[in-house]
Amino acid sequence: MCSALASMPFTAIIMAADRNPDDPVSRAAGVSCKALAPVGGIPMVLRVLNALEKSMAAGPRLLCGPPWPLLEQATALKSGVDAGDYGWMASRDSPSASASAAMEQIPDSQPVLLTTADHALLSSQIIDYFCRQAGTADFDLMVALTPHELVATTYPGVHRTRLRFSDRDYCSCNLFAFMTPRSRSITTFWRTVESQRKQPWRIFGTLGWWPVFKYLLGRLSLQEALARISGRLEMKIGAVILPFADAAVDVDTENDWRLVQQILAEKERPRAS
Repeated sequence: MCSALASMPFTAIIMAADRNPDDPVSRAAGVSCKALAPVGGIPMVLRVLNALEKSMAAGPRLLCGPPWPLLEQATALKSGVDAGDYGWMASRDSPSASASAAMEQIPDSQPVLLTTADHALLSSQIIDYFCRQAGTADFDLMVALTPHELVATTYPGVHRTRLRFSDRDYCSCNLFAFMTPRSRSITTFWRTVESQRKQPWRIFGTLGWWPVFKYLLGRLSLQEALARISGRLEMKIGAVILPFADAAVDVDTENDWRLVQQILAEKERPRAS
């Protein structure tokens, strides 16, 4: 299975819905949807689509959101849909429902790469590394993580959410590889998490209280956490550790938006000179 998947292109889903009617990034950028916020003069979502296009691992691309009236206002984005370069579907009432609906349009035999439109620093190098590692491992679902110290060293003073494990601290990267039909059932659990986000103890109860206590005490390793979650959800879940600090930087706040613009400006300065 793994050798076949390693050579099979991933169908990419890009989550581009705007869940906050008064999103601070949209407001700061003067756009109607966060996914359309420009970074270096290019809408973030278009940067993600371009990175996927340049990737060797990604094949068809499916854009989930933004709403069609807003898409029509983004000329470059809509022209790609009209030309058939990538597909578009309306988002559902939650991220989990949107992801589930998107995957229903993709044959079970196809591995799926899921990412977000605010992943403004995503590159084809990051995508290919993640997909190559995911395709050669024997797991149903793969998640991308970056060592926290790498992010902190590369971008001092930048706050990223830290996942604290006994062996190492990591940052999440908004990259997920659904390698088998079984993995797609994770959207059911995802929907449960969304519905119980105001009652987190119920989520902890679903995963088991003992690993939660160990995590809070700093005694839970990444591998033990993945094994526990795999057992609870009846699928094999693994992690790809990415050596790219950029993979952990997405745009959640106005400060994030200004940061990625600064990072890209610095990256492009030597090229221009």
